[in-house]
Amino acid sequence: MTELATMEFHAQPQAGEPKPWAFPAPERGSLDNGLTVLRCHRPGQQVVAVEVFLDAPLDAEPAGLDGVATIMARAFSEGTDKHSAEDFAAELERCGATLDAHADHPGVRLSLEVPASRLGKALGLLADALRAPAFADGEVERLVRNRLDEIPHELANPSRRAAKELSKELFPADARMSRPRQGTEETVEAIDSAAVRAFYERHVRPATATAVVVGDLTGVDLDALLADTLGAWTGSAAEPRPVPPVTADDRGRVVIVDRPGAVQTQLLIGRTGADRHDRVWPAQVLGTYCLGGTLTSRLDRVLREEKGYTYGVRAFGQVLRSAPDGTGAAMLAISGSVDTPNTGPALEDLWTVLRKLAAEGLTDAERDVAVQNLVGVAPLKYETAAAVASTLADQVEQHLPDDFQATLYRQLAATGTVEATAAVVNAFPVDRLVTVLVGDAAQIKEPVEALGIGEVTVVAAE
Repeated sequence: MTELATMEFHAQPQAGEPKPWAFPAPERGSLDNGLTVLRCHRPGQQVVAVEVFLDAPLDAEPAGLDGVATIMARAFSEGTDKHSAEDFAAELERCGATLDAHADHPGVRLSLEVPASRLGKALGLLADALRAPAFADGEVERLVRNRLDEIPHELANPSRRAAKELSKELFPADARMSRPRQGTEETVEAIDSAAVRAFYERHVRPATATAVVVGDLTGVDLDALLADTLGAWTGSAAEPRPVPPVTADDRGRVVIVDRPGAVQTQLLIGRTGADRHDRVWPAQVLGTYCLGGTLTSRLDRVLREEKGYTYGVRAFGQVLRSAPDGTGAAMLAISGSVDTPNTGPALEDLWTVLRKLAAEGLTDAERDVAVQNLVGVAPLKYETAAAVASTLADQVEQHLPDDFQATLYRQLAATGTVEATAAVVNAFPVDRLVTVLVGDAAQIKEPVEALGIGEVTVVAAE
């Protein structure tokens, strides 16, 4: 009889001691032309990320030309004094690089990613785009047409339409924040290459710009590369520019954007509050995460798991703009969608969650889970050079110290349940929330009015 072979089992591997982690600290310097440079050596990150922040904010756009910053940002990659639009794209492709740009309230950001071995070539192309963009008539006209084509699609998107209405409701009509970031059909139609160049010449210069470089810089003479590329960019000295204060009207009220026949209602409930300069920010982040930051948060637990009204509801804080003096504001909001017949009950339960939170507070268990999710997984969040570069550039545009993110994680870990509760209750007071609903007004207006959460106004969808 054949003997059965015996199996030898090896000992189960055990986890080692966790290594200490902190958000990377950048080195700060400057070039002779006044460009500020933040560099961060990340061994093993062979794809280098470069972020350039330009102090060209949306509130600097000329009257009637909302969207010119966006068109300018998109036009940076549409040709230079050395390359046509097609040649520029081909050169980027040859060195395996991608270049993106966008405009927001704080300014314009350009994002470059490229293999470390071809960093010099890609920096040269980026420098050409900033130093001598072509802004050719035909290319700008094409970008304007593309932007005009996007607008109807954005208005048809319930979440985008809700965001547009909330900004209009919260901010004064003469404030840039009250209007779409990328402009309206009327303002975009008025943009031409002359307007783009005028905005560029007035606001884009190295003295008010910052470049962030993150990746494996082993064997890279970054000083020489920067001097030969971005260092060749010239411009006038910085001119002080007043930053208008952020003011908002958060009186409790409801606006329904009527979409007859809609089977779902898009919810966006918000107000403005403290930004990252405020000492309450860490507690506000932690409390907001407990309220609606994940599938196990209070809002999801009630509206999704218990009642089945939605696939998910999120609460978040998004910085709008910060000033050099440390003043600024963030958008504090709750967003999600529910089926039309349950719009009234869902809102009622949402307000019940907020009231119960104010009356009873968060639990230690909720606080602990939030800390683990926010702090414990941070090393995974910043595995790529692009993630680190983007966060460092965020700090630059929000006038924060270079060690802000590293300090924030320590503060989150040290924030207690009581502090987190107080911050989130103050962030979302039940009587100071502007509620925007994109849905079928004929079905949802009456049940929403019955809730008594504010005067209800109906506006037509565009």
